[in-house]
Amino acid sequence: MRSDIVQELVTRPAWAGPKGKRGTLTIVSTAPPLPGWLSKMLPFERSVVEVDGHRIHVMESGRGVPVLCMHGNPTWGFLYRKVATALIDEPVRVIMPDLIGLGFSDHPTDPAVHTLEHHITWMGKLIDALDLADVTLVVQDWGGPIGTGAFMDRSDRLSGLVVLNTILSEPREGFRPTLFHRFGRLPAVSDLAFRVFGFPQVRLSMAQSDKSSIRGDVSRAYRYPLRSRRTNQAPLALTRMVPDSMEHPSVEPLRRIGRFVRQYRGPVEIVWGDRDPVLGSARNHIARMLPDAPVTRTGAGHFLQEEVPDEIAAAIRRVAFV
Repeated sequence: MRSDIVQELVTRPAWAGPKGKRGTLTIVSTAPPLPGWLSKMLPFERSVVEVDGHRIHVMESGRGVPVLCMHGNPTWGFLYRKVATALIDEPVRVIMPDLIGLGFSDHPTDPAVHTLEHHITWMGKLIDALDLADVTLVVQDWGGPIGTGAFMDRSDRLSGLVVLNTILSEPREGFRPTLFHRFGRLPAVSDLAFRVFGFPQVRLSMAQSDKSSIRGDVSRAYRYPLRSRRTNQAPLALTRMVPDSMEHPSVEPLRRIGRFVRQYRGPVEIVWGDRDPVLGSARNHIARMLPDAPVTRTGAGHFLQEEVPDEIAAAIRRVAFV
């Protein structure tokens, strides 16, 4: 994070959203400590931004054009470390925040706070706190709708878009949720699996083409921030944030996001992991939404940042410096 921002504690009014509500942004210089084995994997600047009482952990690498990298469930900014390293010699400022509830951001104990609207609002206020403009946005999984949703009211700040495996609109009528998301709604069983046994972060390699891409300390790094059963609410809550019917509360914001993305006319590219068992089949739908976007198809799985970081970095270069 910029040194002029984090030298001291600063509190100021937040951006007023479409409903005119204002919150408080507190920018804090101290990031939570990391264990040595994890710290050595993350040679980045780290800091914390407080948004409406929630602390958001942010990692940054480099100086230059801002590249905002949005992860999804149940990962954190660690997912983009290889992409940031691949861009180390470029004039870019890679910004890797952790969604609230995940990584080293605050972990609210009330699962009801995890709504798509809330996450969009929080991320929008982070963008304001960091005073980001001319942003190249990189999105994957829930980072897609959350990241693009945050720019719906800040479209003048969005300069480019790199879309990885994600969804960017509401489901079609008559859709059937994936097996993973149906499992996440099973009473008692899903609570036991997610809250007690640490699913899905204990089995992220199952979503990969190269199973060895998430093992050892890499696998441990995804599990570590969610090791407390008291505060690991987010993985199940974000799973249930996925619509299971057209009456689900996420549908309406997803509909607005879909309109925004279809109308977007800036530089955009798609990099896709075709062997993703969760969202791999969504590639054609995303391509239809962004018909002018070049598509780089890869044999990677869901967390393609672990498998094809160079391909993602190449797309970021083309979009950011078009």
